[in-house]
Amino acid sequence: MVDPDLLARHLDRVLDDATIPELPNHYRGKVRDNYDLPDGPNGPRRIIIATRPAQRLRPQHCGDPFKGQVLTQIARFWFDRTADLCPNHVIEYPDPNVLVCRRLDILPVEVVVRDYLAGTTATSIWSMYKAGRREIYGLRFPDGLRENEKLPQTIITPTTKARDGEHDEPITEGDVLAQGLLTPAQWQEVSERAFALFARGARHRGGTRPHSRRHQV
Repeated sequence: MVDPDLLARHLDRVLDDATIPELPNHYRGKVRDNYDLPDGPNGPRRIIIATRPAQRLRPQHCGDPFKGQVLTQIARFWFDRTADLCPNHVIEYPDPNVLVCRRLDILPVEVVVRDYLAGTTATSIWSMYKAGRREIYGLRFPDGLRENEKLPQTIITPTTKARDGEHDEPITEGDVLAQGLLTPAQWQEVSERAFALFARGARHRGGTRPHSRRHQV
């Protein structure tokens, strides 16, 4: 547990902004600022700096000290423990809030692996099932299922990877291939890696139920 007194002493040390005018190709995400760095021995590089979440997303958490460090170190925890399953972009962590990484091209698909009929967002299978849909992400679900019920088998539910200001949209494996978002070989590799990552996470949690895990490609 973090000492509440320690948090109180650092309430005025929240990183609101990480604007660095000298660095090119700035992109501000929901909780991170990104910039290009000069190429290194490993090729093109990016620097990613975690800041506090946008107020429109988590107004109750906007002033949390160490929020950026927590986000960065949670990501580091899993990158360190899954590099054997899926190579990642990490080069170094020069600060608890900062990641220096290889600059990669993102494939325009986000993959969520699910083991339970759960979720609250518009793209979750429970939200769709509760609304009466039985054909979800190209998969057929029977009547009579209950919220948080374990699925007969682990499934993948892909969405588009929306641009800034847009929303992810549910798609099927057939859509991914028909729209040329991924080649068949890419989809097979992404699916296999996603299932492997999900299984690793489930084992690490000691068998507790993992509703879903995102694997962005």
